[in-house]
Amino acid sequence: MEKQKAALIINTLAEIFKDKPALNFTSPYELLVAVILSAQCTDERVNKVTEVLFKEYNTPEKMLTLSQSELEKYIFSCGFYRMKAAHILSTSADIINRFGGKVPNNLEDLQSLAGVGRKTANVVYSVAFHGNAIAVDTHVFRVSNRIGLASAKDVLKTEKQLMEILDEKDWSRSHHYLIYLGRSFCASQKPKCGECPISALCEKKLK
Repeated sequence: MEKQKAALIINTLAEIFKDKPALNFTSPYELLVAVILSAQCTDERVNKVTEVLFKEYNTPEKMLTLSQSELEKYIFSCGFYRMKAAHILSTSADIINRFGGKVPNNLEDLQSLAGVGRKTANVVYSVAFHGNAIAVDTHVFRVSNRIGLASAKDVLKTEKQLMEILDEKDWSRSHHYLIYLGRSFCASQKPKCGECPISALCEKKLK
């Protein structure tokens, strides 16, 4: 796909979708915790959980007053709660012990936090700190490869191809648009091609 066509896709989606995540947060730390919880879980469920959790435990210091079993009770409905609780507590300790209680504002340090992978780091870096990065989750991976923005068999190669075809200033917002496109039209099963706003630009549709 040509860069001009890729830009047209992103600009078309910009007219329909919002340029922000569906997760609710008021600080980089809250966003980090919410993204950790969002793995294999809906944003709606995460927002319900964090609405309660963040009333009392919205800083790394406050979070560490909870034992793992106590935190698990708060986040149980998000799934994989034992692993997520362990990651949240380890990450909170890292933030306090290594970064003075503040979430680091660069990708290298973010990825050095316990339990924080590339996708989570990219989300926090781009959303909380307005950096240029593309977080490739299941929606972004499926949609970008389906419509022709990428042609890769794994997440990392998809991210690199998106960074090559999209203008750097569009990386962060493109992540959000592709997620919303996947949820609203380009579902894994039974995509709504006839209703899709970029159907005329979609390479799978054209084939």
